[in-house]
Amino acid sequence: MTPWRRPDARQLHARRLYARAPGLVLWLLVCGPPALAFGSLAHTHLWATAAAFPLLGVCVLLRRRRPLTALALPIAPSLVISLDLFTVAYCAALAVFGYLAGIRMPRARPALWFFSAVAAGGLPLSAVVGRTVWPWFSLLLTLLLNVMLPWLLGRYRRQYAELARTGWQLAERMEREQQAVADRTRLRERARIAGDMHDSLGHDLALIALRAGALEVDPRLDADRQAAAGELRAAAGTATERLREIIGVLRTDDESAPRVPADESVERLVDRARASGMTVTLEEADDTGARTLPAMTGHALHRVVQESLTNAAKHAPGAAVRVRIGRAAGQVRVTVANTARPDGPAADPVSGGSGLVGLDERVRLAGGTLRAGPAPEGGFTVSARLPTAGGTPAEPLERPEPTAAERELDRAQRQVQRRLRQTVIVPLALLAALVVLTSTFHLVSPSWTVLEREHYDALRLGADRSRMDSLLPFFALDAPPDGTPPPPHGWTCEYYSVRPGSDTAYELCFTDGDRLVKKSVVHRRDR
Repeated sequence: MTPWRRPDARQLHARRLYARAPGLVLWLLVCGPPALAFGSLAHTHLWATAAAFPLLGVCVLLRRRRPLTALALPIAPSLVISLDLFTVAYCAALAVFGYLAGIRMPRARPALWFFSAVAAGGLPLSAVVGRTVWPWFSLLLTLLLNVMLPWLLGRYRRQYAELARTGWQLAERMEREQQAVADRTRLRERARIAGDMHDSLGHDLALIALRAGALEVDPRLDADRQAAAGELRAAAGTATERLREIIGVLRTDDESAPRVPADESVERLVDRARASGMTVTLEEADDTGARTLPAMTGHALHRVVQESLTNAAKHAPGAAVRVRIGRAAGQVRVTVANTARPDGPAADPVSGGSGLVGLDERVRLAGGTLRAGPAPEGGFTVSARLPTAGGTPAEPLERPEPTAAERELDRAQRQVQRRLRQTVIVPLALLAALVVLTSTFHLVSPSWTVLEREHYDALRLGADRSRMDSLLPFFALDAPPDGTPPPPHGWTCEYYSVRPGSDTAYELCFTDGDRLVKKSVVHRRDR
């Protein structure tokens, strides 16, 4: 046995590096876009981009314990760089940490509240800082496609893993429960077989006791032989009583099925089913008599027909049933097939699901095989092959019906697929709502950007911007008319409508000191 050795400092250091390697790789990946965009940004946005390197390092450290915080941290510098939230420096980080938040967060409500807060806070921010609402629509689109969609994908992956794990646990539990039910059903079926043997052997013992009683009073026998016949009669009665006591112990308390007479034939069973209102057709070969079959085979044949007729009456009331019995190659074959359930109101049957299990045990103990399942053309078919003499059991039964655990797993898979459809439909629905909202605002907003002519004439070159706020509309156009030349370097220009729907706009340009340096009327120009 190799003694345990404490790892040295070098091994511990290597393990720590190996554990931190995924975080380091993730940090390098999300820092790639800000490094590429660092040299192409304006001076006012350099600090927001430079802050990405330590900020994203903090996000990588918080991605497991505080996934929502790791997602929220890059949003603030993104809004500083652009009001529409889409920036080259942080777009990849928002998608990555949104996906990780969907995987790590056990509940969806905090993330939904966070997304709602960002969407609601973007409206006043766009209106106050940008003096237009159009960046807010871009913010909503970026939030939907660049943040929420990766979060939904991560959420779907988490739910799929949880459902798969829960499904396998449930499958194992249901398999154990199903095996326990099958074992109890087999024991109950063996008790019924013992009861049938009691009926058969009790009848034979009664005949023996009757014959012994006749010999006991036969005057042609001497006293010794009459005493022996009396002892034989008493022994048969005692054996019958003991057999009754043993079978009584084997019978279950919840046994409710009526005990079938030992001498009841399949013909009498079919006649009783017809008398109860069922449509039953019996096709029996001339040489297939129950009397010529072994006891176990005859009882199993009787039980197959009885259980099949009972199931047909329970699950397909009003359907026609056909019973076929024939012999071939040392076997007796019985097939009970019923048509599909007729249309019409009918209560759903209540079934314990163990009738076929018990029937399979009865047929197996008789040395035969049982097959049961839905028919291709509708309805249900039960078929059994039983030996006409003692023999080895045939090949094991192939069960066409899925187990309860398989059905439960199938239900879990359908649930995951339904949630996957929701993951696709929800963003599409939000995108459609955003398109409708944008279109509506596009029709209404031109009346909010109109600058009155007298207010335009009152503007003076060189005036401070703060003194003009009372004359200017609160919202400006999001873009100048087509073909308008760009402003000179260091100027900031705003555009206001002359009238709703017009291709002409007022242009007001300010320097960095918020001084009005140009006022003019610009027209749309075809490029």
